Amino acid sequence: MPPILPALERGPRRASGPGRRQAVGARRLRASLDASFAEGATAEVFGACAGGAVLTAWALYLEASPLTIGLLAAFPVAAQIVQVPAAWLTQRVGARPLAIAAIGASRLVWLPLIAVPFLSMAKDTALALFITVVALAGLCGVVGNNAWTAWMGALVPGAIRGRFFGRRMVFVSIAGTVTALGAALALDAFAPRGWKGETLAALTAVACVAGVVSIRLLRAQQGLDRREERPALEWADVVHAGRNPATRSLLGYLLGWNAAVGIAAGFFTFHMLTNLEMTFWLVAAHGTVVAAVRVASASAWGRLVDVFGARPVLVVCSFGISVVPLIWLFVTRERLWPLAVEAVIAGTLWGGHGIAAFDASIGLSPRRARPFYLAAFATAGGLGFAVSSTLAGVLAHALSAPVHVLGSAWANVHVLFLLSAIGRAAAACIAMRIDEPAARKVTELARAVLGTVARRPAPIQRSATPQEV
Repeated sequence: MPPILPALERGPRRASGPGRRQAVGARRLRASLDASFAEGATAEVFGACAGGAVLTAWALYLEASPLTIGLLAAFPVAAQIVQVPAAWLTQRVGARPLAIAAIGASRLVWLPLIAVPFLSMAKDTALALFITVVALAGLCGVVGNNAWTAWMGALVPGAIRGRFFGRRMVFVSIAGTVTALGAALALDAFAPRGWKGETLAALTAVACVAGVVSIRLLRAQQGLDRREERPALEWADVVHAGRNPATRSLLGYLLGWNAAVGIAAGFFTFHMLTNLEMTFWLVAAHGTVVAAVRVASASAWGRLVDVFGARPVLVVCSFGISVVPLIWLFVTRERLWPLAVEAVIAGTLWGGHGIAAFDASIGLSPRRARPFYLAAFATAGGLGFAVSSTLAGVLAHALSAPVHVLGSAWANVHVLFLLSAIGRAAAACIAMRIDEPAARKVTELARAVLGTVARRPAPIQRSATPQEV
């Protein structure tokens, strides 16, 4: 792969003075970014063994109800309510040390679950322990993510931010895909033999080992200058994030978008395993296609974000993703092939959406008050997701009987998928109002994607963005 930091190539061996220090700093930065790629991969190994289909398998193993499953999906995002205290901790403790401690805690808190299948524990007690672990992991993850984002926002040069996170997504997706397939094969092989609990315990152990490795890789990454690490604390910056015209539209978008996504997010895997009666391997295969397409498209999306800005990419991906839940309305036990189409569309668009949303959140946050702005963004998204996920669980419980629509019998999840699609389309309209200085028009991006641009435009000048000051 060509280097994403051509300006950080190795300097002359005999360099001295400022030139030597600059070369040493460039090498340290490159080493930190390489460590970040590896840490992202290990984090995805953890996620594949402790989240997704495995998390749903734990819930089903412990006989959780659909309402509980909806609440479990809401927990990690509902924890965003601690974003403001997390921002204060980020500035008080420092982004790097807090990120290492909190992220490590969010991954090692799963250790007690390893013993659950081997203990004579009532299902209700085990389920309560499981819910507690998920909640604690979500809280620690929020604190760690705020610190990590502020850390990376200052560490990664703005001119290559899109390409960096696009490249990182490649490593993340590959590691997550391979691990998810392995986890699914293990569950399909051993669960029918009566070893489902033991298999889940083993996967949780693998997740915790990956957590230990990720802590080591986080420690290998470069810290920030003390003046950048601990600027003056200004609690009013949280209010300013809501009042600032440049960030108000992004806040509204994140609130609406996450609310729309949260309506159905906790039920896709549940629907595949229960209603469609798919094996864990098929569920993992679906995720593999999604991840493979994300890998193939991530670098391209990163370049598009650097060239056109985050807003046009976010708009295009949001409108496209709003179609995804509708595809699920046509999937049945006998007709699973639409999931292949859905996986390609979702993989392509979610990859671009993730890079653009992350870039917009960092780019529209003033460097001095970045943790508080990031806290405001994450709180808005978390609030929308948590409320909608909870209401979705209640609605799914209330609609236990099939709903007859246009002569067809819809399950409760079909209603949630339709509502999610409508909500996503509405949120995509809000994305068009995001005020990103220097970003190009959506029509320019569309022409570039369709190949009608005669030559590649020059990257936008992020240094001219007042929000970066």
